[in-house]
Amino acid sequence: MPLTTEATGTPVTETYWLSHAWLGTHVEPGVALDVADGRIARVRTGVEAAPPGATALRGLTLPGLANTHSHAFHRALRSTVQVGSGTFWTWRETMYQVASRLTPDSYYALARAVYAEMALAGITAVGEFHYLHHAPGGTPYDNPNAMGEALIEAARAAGIRITLLDTAYLSAGFGSGPDDYREPDRHQARFSDGTADAWAERAALLKGDDHTLIGAAVHSVRAVPAGQLSTVARWAEERQAPLHVHLSEQTAENDACLAAHGRTPARLLADHGVLGPRTTGVHNTHLTDEDIALLGSTSTGTCMCPTTERDLADGIGPAAALQHAGSPLSLGSDSHAVIDLFEEARAMELNERLRTRRRGHWTAAALLRAASVDGHAALGRPEAGVLEAGAPADLVTIALDSVRTAGPVPRLAAETAVFAASAADVRHTVVAGRHLVRDGRHTLVDDVPQALAQAIGALRP
Repeated sequence: MPLTTEATGTPVTETYWLSHAWLGTHVEPGVALDVADGRIARVRTGVEAAPPGATALRGLTLPGLANTHSHAFHRALRSTVQVGSGTFWTWRETMYQVASRLTPDSYYALARAVYAEMALAGITAVGEFHYLHHAPGGTPYDNPNAMGEALIEAARAAGIRITLLDTAYLSAGFGSGPDDYREPDRHQARFSDGTADAWAERAALLKGDDHTLIGAAVHSVRAVPAGQLSTVARWAEERQAPLHVHLSEQTAENDACLAAHGRTPARLLADHGVLGPRTTGVHNTHLTDEDIALLGSTSTGTCMCPTTERDLADGIGPAAALQHAGSPLSLGSDSHAVIDLFEEARAMELNERLRTRRRGHWTAAALLRAASVDGHAALGRPEAGVLEAGAPADLVTIALDSVRTAGPVPRLAAETAVFAASAADVRHTVVAGRHLVRDGRHTLVDDVPQALAQAIGALRP
């Protein structure tokens, strides 16, 4: 029997007919979504053909994807950092060089193009882990949030939602003891507000709206002195805002934290009130069993970024163990080695297969949940990531007739999406009911490749 769910109130402004839709547990053929005021007003199943006036989305339509962890300016590093060899720490030196050349105007141009690339990949919301606050040398701009506001406007211009995770980055690393931290170096000076109190004062000036949420981030335990962690945590708590933190990405950081504090980074964060259900640890790669239990027992989330973690040779994090312990999983493209949430989802499963030599740690449904509903929740939008009445009308449709996706029966379209499709298969992206990507073309940014090439080219020395 056809199913109808409805949210009454605002008049319908748009109807989308989905040839096949992922409804969280199964693929449903013939679904009509009525949209009102940017939200799904009604879901109708058993609709065999597009109703008069409806926009047809042919393929598999999923809830819009959430890119939980992004550093937009890292997109300028693609390919450049693939020359030669090295480690995370040598990669970081190249990253600093790019960061040193950005201004509010050039950051806007780059981020607009990067967020447009995300829209083409079916991403409807991004969590931007933002720490590039000041001018080179650390002098604040006349508008102290010029760089953050450039990112907000770039996301708006590209048509996607943003959670700006304004990041406290105050030190260059651990010193000789628990109260000793090294001053930011010349590259890091523009990241630092000096103290967590000064960071909080500046971050409080940022404003959100329907398009933008403002959250907080601790860059890492090496970059925020332990005695100031609680200031960042309290700022987020007072606003009920998301709080993110790079956690145990590198063993060198773990070793330094143990030497300085006699405890792991996860325990240090817990002891200063950082962990909890609104907090997401990014990477969570090198954890002890006690760390895993601690993150799970506090319902602290985990954002895995598999394409970056493998690109930087970080290692394979214990995603399955974390989820089993109670840590919700989300996904991010981080350094943008590629921007493809389907690749992130399958990489998490395939990494675990390589590590354990066993298949099937997550179903396609579970991986899609990490790429959508749990990612949106980590970004402060728990109502998003589902095709249900009352949810934001954020959708992505992938082709089921490309060279990658053709052949399987439609009921297995979720498996096709996760284990075969790529960002190149995205045909449509809808954000707040607005048809943002139509037949593979961005409707707001005319030539996304050209925009990327120009913005990145302008940053070359």
